[in-house]
Amino acid sequence: MKNLKTLFTSESVSEGHPDKICDQISDAILDAYLENDSDARVAVECLITQQHLTIAGEVKTSSPKAIDAVAIAKQVIEDIGYTGKEIGFDVKQADYHLLIHEQSTEINTSVKDGGAGDQGMMFGYACNETADLMPLPVWLAHRIVERLAFLRKSGSLPWLLPDAKSQVTVVYENGKPMGIDKVLVSAQHLEYYEGQYVNEFLREEIINYAIRPIIMEYIGDDEPEYIINPSGSFVKGGPAADTGLTGRKIIVDTYGGSAPHGGGAFSGKDPSKVDRSAAYMARFVAKHIVAAGIAERCTVQLSYAIGVAEPTSVNLDFHGSGKVGEEHILTRIKELFDLTPKGIINVLKLKQPVYRKTATCGHFGRSGFSWETLDKETLERLKL
Repeated sequence: MKNLKTLFTSESVSEGHPDKICDQISDAILDAYLENDSDARVAVECLITQQHLTIAGEVKTSSPKAIDAVAIAKQVIEDIGYTGKEIGFDVKQADYHLLIHEQSTEINTSVKDGGAGDQGMMFGYACNETADLMPLPVWLAHRIVERLAFLRKSGSLPWLLPDAKSQVTVVYENGKPMGIDKVLVSAQHLEYYEGQYVNEFLREEIINYAIRPIIMEYIGDDEPEYIINPSGSFVKGGPAADTGLTGRKIIVDTYGGSAPHGGGAFSGKDPSKVDRSAAYMARFVAKHIVAAGIAERCTVQLSYAIGVAEPTSVNLDFHGSGKVGEEHILTRIKELFDLTPKGIINVLKLKQPVYRKTATCGHFGRSGFSWETLDKETLERLKL
């Protein structure tokens, strides 16, 4: 068979990217409501721009304890590192606008007996390209921005600032990752550090300390092309340079474009919203299928109708990599996994305040989340 070589690219963005600031704030507010009332219904979104943050959404909770959403937002922004206008946002001097109201009675009624909070379709994906059963391009892109944050906060590269992006292009041969073609990093930085113009040494520092430690084991015969801050200097960043919105990085949040996306964002939404909870369950199912050795790649699609508990459809796609056909596994999936919103919430323990940490470096392919944990009994029952 002729070798078919292709390139595939995925990106990630840092915790200081304006869209990701909003995701983290939305999920931190969600966590606060869930700490007080595990049955709270929450849908909160944010907009951030130059020295201004708007928090809006709807909430229904039985807890009498008030939530100070603005104080939560300020803490998130400070934790990220935006403590001065020269960095991109001054958390102490900014304007804050709060527009949270009570959830619609009709929406609340639709979910109180276990129905889905909305209609829609959700996708989950897993593949055997990495130990975490994630596509290699997005997995590497996430690890690079994680590394940048570590180097910045540890003081190892003290001239780094919070805003950053990464992009990784992987070489595939007949569908298998064989090497890395290009790595792109755009990292916000101080203009001068210790009297020296940062752009004069930034490239080699980022390559040597932020990129190579992550990608070395995946490099083939040739090192990739490194593209560092291609637009030139990147001093002005964060909300000072770009407006951010909750839910605008849905491909970064999932599989980097390697799998379809239903279109619904995750952050700020409680688990009664199947946009979030069913996407987590679809990943959980796909990961078990690949881990059980049934297929090398698996896409799971679930769909729901508002107010209805059972999914309107369940679809599996092994992309030609399955040891058996999808139809042989579909019945077993419906038997082993409770795909109702209530069942998903119970199995994955989604009423816990765990969501802020999902809002950076992807919702999938990281330990510490219930939907990433493989169940040994389920794996045994799935194995052929």
